[in-house]
Amino acid sequence: MLILSIDTALDACAAAVLDTAGGVIARESLAMKRGHAEALMPLIARVMKASGVAFAALDRVAATTGPGSFTGLRVGLSAARGIALAAGKPVVGVTTLTVFAAPIVSESSEHPVIAAIDARHDHVYFQVLGGDGSSLVKPKVAPIAEALDAARFGAPHLVGNAAKMMAERWPADAPPPFKINQQAAPDIAWVAWLGAAVNPDSSPARPYYLRAPDAKPPKNALSDASQPPTS
Repeated sequence: MLILSIDTALDACAAAVLDTAGGVIARESLAMKRGHAEALMPLIARVMKASGVAFAALDRVAATTGPGSFTGLRVGLSAARGIALAAGKPVVGVTTLTVFAAPIVSESSEHPVIAAIDARHDHVYFQVLGGDGSSLVKPKVAPIAEALDAARFGAPHLVGNAAKMMAERWPADAPPPFKINQQAAPDIAWVAWLGAAVNPDSSPARPYYLRAPDAKPPKNALSDASQPPTS
């Protein structure tokens, strides 16, 4: 199976082409906090050229769905859906937290895995998995203090762009983290591997929001917009 994977959820703009029979053929990742919209399509073009794979030869397109930057997510998902539509291929979505945790879970560790993303305002998006991949805490957004309750599961492997933040505030009376893997963005290769594994019917390529956007229109914006202009 040939998979094009795309990630613009956090502080990177990345794409890769995976052949599940042989591994990653081509990949590129650019660190960036903004500017994904301008960088993504040229980056995808370079990756596809390097892979030697035509868009029509792809079996599937995969993209991260969040949590992450609202703007970044829409850029990546729009590109993925557009490419899939033009190529007549299915498109799937995988959550950012799952991609962070996947390479650790694949090692079948005895330690729990906490994938955490900075949600700002002293909050994190997080998910807790057993070392065997079992779900201990479903994805949610919560104050860091609440997320630290996951210490009850034992010394964890912390991963994500909030891994150090969690470690710095780890309860003194709890077993310390087994390992801290601070990452600005998930591994684009794992976006592809997970994209190959999921069911398109149950893994839609649409934003996975755990909370509403910070920026909201004024309460009277819609009512004002519905009024005819005055002369």
